[in-house]
Amino acid sequence: MSENLSIRLATEQDDAFLGELLIQSFVETYAKKMPEVVVSEKRKLDLRNLKSKRDTAKVFVAQSGGQVVGTVTLFPSSHPETESWKSKSCDLRYMAVDPTFQGKGVADQLIEACKTQVKEWQLEFICLHVRRGAGGIARFYEKHGFIREGVGDLDQLPEIYLEGYFWSVKD
Repeated sequence: MSENLSIRLATEQDDAFLGELLIQSFVETYAKKMPEVVVSEKRKLDLRNLKSKRDTAKVFVAQSGGQVVGTVTLFPSSHPETESWKSKSCDLRYMAVDPTFQGKGVADQLIEACKTQVKEWQLEFICLHVRRGAGGIARFYEKHGFIREGVGDLDQLPEIYLEGYFWSVKD
């Protein structure tokens, strides 16, 4: 599968589709794996707000045979809403892969695009957060060299607890 995959930057024409892909990923997938997770209407609006993301970050799109099958957003260290806790870092968020393409290398290539971008920005780290209890997602990032670091955790209970992970260019 991955040999037919291309990664590019999102355009305005992608916004509506990517917004729905993010909703599907964050609502439906969590409903299956973590039924206790409730995604608020405010969160859904945020997920659909691709223009804002494209205006301030790099929104990558994975495409196979002309079909958009995945996305991820990388926020630079200068972004006012960054959740990075390390200096010289960027913030990886909003990873989503179409369910029919999961397990086929799409997320792997999106991660590689982010790693390449970090090097181009001459930064040292990618920081990200994983919802506590999402063990499969955590293992995916660990497979890609991300290291768990408790100092990066975001305790927003009772709504959510996010565990911090980082990847270093030097590793």
